[in-house]
Amino acid sequence: MSTVIDVPETSKNVKGRAISNPRPSGWKKGIAIMDFILRLGAIASALGAAATMATSDETLPFFTQFFQFEASYDSFSTFQFFVITMAFVGGYLVLSLPFSVIMIMRPCAAGPKLFLIILDTVFLTLATSSGAAATAIVYLAHNGNQDSNWLAICNQFGDFCQQISEAVVASFVAVVVLLLLVVMSAVTLPN
Repeated sequence: MSTVIDVPETSKNVKGRAISNPRPSGWKKGIAIMDFILRLGAIASALGAAATMATSDETLPFFTQFFQFEASYDSFSTFQFFVITMAFVGGYLVLSLPFSVIMIMRPCAAGPKLFLIILDTVFLTLATSSGAAATAIVYLAHNGNQDSNWLAICNQFGDFCQQISEAVVASFVAVVVLLLLVVMSAVTLPN
């Protein structure tokens, strides 16, 4: 929407020239609000994935109470990496909320958007790598691998496998939301 402003002849502007409205367009503010809401969802997903994986534990008694089989996330270094990474991703997303609020108040500001695009991309990569690594171990836990003598443990440790599978799914929800955040921020960058 353009408005015509009557400016003095001595100004650098030509009299009667249309000057664009200095107020930002509404769609950028709408995307900034959606950015904030998606960040809240990604926080819940990333921290939920970390908490679910960190609390996954199941013990099966064998003959006696003193001889037991245990499956826990800290038995696998990949799952430890997953918990740490998803906690970092959740922490970053919490710390990025003030920048998201700034983008709501000033939707045309390029600085905060560029800052968030760069960091969102870094943490998207981190979340994707930890989710993919955990997915490989979850697949082996469910199906095993005859070539490497890896036995499928999910027949015995059903609750453990259910929890780690839920954590991996939650991590990929966070990955998809981070991908959407990067794309939305890139679309609203000024030309």
